[in-house]
Amino acid sequence: MSTKRLLCAVLLCLSMAAGAAHAHRAVAAPPAGAVRNIVLVHGAFVDGSSWNGVIARLQRKGYHVSAVQNPLTSLADDVAATRRVLAQQDGPTVLVGHSWGGVVITEVGADDPNVVGLVYVAAIAPEVGESALDILKRGPQMPAGTAMKRDDSGFLWLDRAQYRANFAADVPENLTRVLSAAQQPIAASAFEEKATKAAWQSKPSWYVVTSKDRAVSPEIERWMANRIGATIVEVPSSHLVTVSHAAATADAIDRAAREFGKQ
Repeated sequence: MSTKRLLCAVLLCLSMAAGAAHAHRAVAAPPAGAVRNIVLVHGAFVDGSSWNGVIARLQRKGYHVSAVQNPLTSLADDVAATRRVLAQQDGPTVLVGHSWGGVVITEVGADDPNVVGLVYVAAIAPEVGESALDILKRGPQMPAGTAMKRDDSGFLWLDRAQYRANFAADVPENLTRVLSAAQQPIAASAFEEKATKAAWQSKPSWYVVTSKDRAVSPEIERWMANRIGATIVEVPSSHLVTVSHAAATADAIDRAAREFGKQ
C-alpha cells in the first residue's frame, strides 16, 4: 500500500472512531432515579412532529421517548391511540399532554398502572364531567378561538393567515408556514366531550404555563394548575411552546420525571 493510501486509511479510521465516540457521548444514560419512559400527546392543529425538538433533547438526556399520533376525531379515538403507545412502554411512564392533549392524558392516565405522573403543557386539565369547552368558557374569548373555521365535515381548522399570530407567534415565520400547511384539524364535537376520569386526582402533576398564550388564557392555565395541585413552571411563550421553547419544555419534563422517580 502506498504511503498516501495508508495515510488516507488511517485518517478514515480516526474519523470513524471520533464519530462513534461522539455518538456514544450524545446518548446519555437515563438520569439516576428518574422515570425513564416518556409519552408525549399532541393537541389540535399539529401532529406528533410538533414534539421533535423536545424529543431530541430528552433522548440526549437518556430518556425513552414516544410520541402519539392523535387522529383528533374524538376523545375516545385519541385515548385509544394513546393507550396503544402506552402499551409499548416497559415500566413507569410520564404522560405529557399539550393543549387538547391534556384532556387525553387526564382520561388515560387515571387507570393505566404504568403512568406515575402527568405533565400538562399549556393544556386542558378537566374535572370529571367537564369538557374542554367548559373550561375555555371560564376565561375570555381568545384570538385563536376566533381564528378557527369549521368545515362541512364538522372539523375545525386554524385560519392559515392567523396561525402564527394567534397560535405560534414566537416561532419563525418560515416554520409556521410549514406547520399551518400540515395542520391536523380537530372534530369540533371533541371539545364538548366530557371527561369521565381525572388522572390528576391520583397522580402527581406538573404544569407548564405559557404566559404569552393567545389560544388558552394564561389566567385559566394558572387556575387549572392550582386546582389540580400541580408544580408550576412558567415560560414566556405562545401556545406552541413545544416548538418555540423546546429546550424549556424538555427541561420541565426532565425535572418532573426526576421528581416522579422519587415517589
